[in-house]
Amino acid sequence: MRHMMRVRSSNFSIFSILLRSHCSSSISSCAVVKPITAVLFNLSPSTTNTFSAMELHFKFLSSSTAFPNSKYAPSIETQEDAISDGDDNDNDEDYEDDETHFRGLNLEDEGLARDITAIVDILRQLGSSPSETKYKLHHSGISASSELVVGVLPRVRNDWEAAFTFFLWAGKQPGYAHSVREYHSMISILAKMRKFDTAWALIDEMKGGTTGLSLVTPQTLLIMIRRYCAVHDVGKAINTFYAFKRFKFEVGINEFQGLLSALCRYKNAKDAEHLLFCNKNVFPFNTKSFNIILNGWCNVIVSPREGERIWREMGKRGVQHDVFSYGSLISCYSKACNLNKVLKLFNRMKKLNITTDRKVYNAVIHALAKGRLVKEAINLMKTMEEKGVAPNIVTYNSLIKPLCRARQIEEAREVFDKMLHQGLSPTIRTYHAFLRTLRTGEEVFVLLEKMKKMGCHPNTDTYIMLIRKFCRWRQLDNVFKLWSEMSQNGVNPDRSSYIVLIHGLFLNGKLEEAHKYYIEMKEKELMPEPKTEKMLQAWLSGKYTSECQMTDLECNQLNCSQSGKNSRAISRRVDQGRDFCRQPETRRVVRDRGFSFWDQ
Repeated sequence: MRHMMRVRSSNFSIFSILLRSHCSSSISSCAVVKPITAVLFNLSPSTTNTFSAMELHFKFLSSSTAFPNSKYAPSIETQEDAISDGDDNDNDEDYEDDETHFRGLNLEDEGLARDITAIVDILRQLGSSPSETKYKLHHSGISASSELVVGVLPRVRNDWEAAFTFFLWAGKQPGYAHSVREYHSMISILAKMRKFDTAWALIDEMKGGTTGLSLVTPQTLLIMIRRYCAVHDVGKAINTFYAFKRFKFEVGINEFQGLLSALCRYKNAKDAEHLLFCNKNVFPFNTKSFNIILNGWCNVIVSPREGERIWREMGKRGVQHDVFSYGSLISCYSKACNLNKVLKLFNRMKKLNITTDRKVYNAVIHALAKGRLVKEAINLMKTMEEKGVAPNIVTYNSLIKPLCRARQIEEAREVFDKMLHQGLSPTIRTYHAFLRTLRTGEEVFVLLEKMKKMGCHPNTDTYIMLIRKFCRWRQLDNVFKLWSEMSQNGVNPDRSSYIVLIHGLFLNGKLEEAHKYYIEMKEKELMPEPKTEKMLQAWLSGKYTSECQMTDLECNQLNCSQSGKNSRAISRRVDQGRDFCRQPETRRVVRDRGFSFWDQ
């Protein structure tokens, strides 16, 4: 096989047909779903664009050194989650991470851990081209295995080129073939970086051709749906849902609810609601479908007004409210600091004899703690235990975070100690609550060390929060210290990290350093914020203008000095002319034949 991905050229023609069909004609061939108006979502890209995109993609796959240039960055949710300094989303336990396949790897084998570290070091070497990286991997003497691939990919997930180079290298090693989990990990990385064409090519490879066994599962397409939703490309997310039929998967209410959940998760609740009502004849209304929309408005967008509207709509259409419905609305009121409505809805649940679950208790406890009713929150936690609902880590975080924000540090530490006594391990959210209360750099680094000893390592959000904090304190030495620690601890800086660092340096007057990291960000194909780009371009143009002005000023000064010398010489001659009559005669005059001559 000549090509790196072991994909036959004939497969690309098949795949291009698949892309065209699932981007335009799959709607008509799939009678399971009532389609939304194509004009609304612009669902019909031209065949020419599809073919040219596949041609470019094929050139990329057939060369180990040619990687396409990208102007784009990680998905939008990373920028929004990372840049927000505080979120109240403590009660989002109903959400699953897209990348659950990145979790759960236990590196008890020291040899495996050593191999993973060696591979990651090779992939992170600055200035190495894909061909050089491939050469180093080939001569590393490390054998590919499923555990190795699953261990390496999460550590380079923010550098898609390095991850893809390693993935292709591992797939060509003798005695090893990628499984579904490895494919899903790589597809998730590529789609997160908006390399959708390459991700679809991997899915085509998973199909196994005409004779091989297909590895494509509904979860594979769900990853693509979620990633399209993350970049708010609702049309392509819906088209991927229509592609279920083309992959011979059953399309039922569960798959449709998966699409609604993905849309709502990334703040596309309005589109999800429209899709729900457009397909009411194919997928009849039920409580779960409405709960997904309700949860999107309440817990993702946090709009009590829209949440109440969906709540009323459920009543009008005869859809029963269940405990999850109450939990979503109570959580929304809790995040909106409306304690009165939280308690009113909680009491209504009691009157209707609706069994309260852990999520409802967590939301009410969070609202009480935010309202500085700590004793009432602790009493409710005891009531919760008496009714057989054991508090979890989210319950304790619901108490700790508001206490830390209210500067009630001692009370927060007491809750923390009780949590440890119950055998619960603190999460990164727990430590974030305490990190926000610290006021000196020494305290920050002491707590970071304690975190690591407790087995809770800082993530990207931790470093972003602390970099912003140190920039506010004008402690730039600690900023650069944290930045270097990120890579040492296996956390690759992403788009949001660079944005926060560049803004912090710029506001502290470190313009040259900010520009250096801006160039580094562009070299990694991470797209800066328009505000960042405009800010730095204005500085660069001002710098260029000032340099030109300084050059002109120096030239003017030089010209002025030369003209000054000339004017002084002229004035000297004039002065000499004026004083000529006063000067004594120093030469003798000789008279001869009636004429006077200077004596030679």
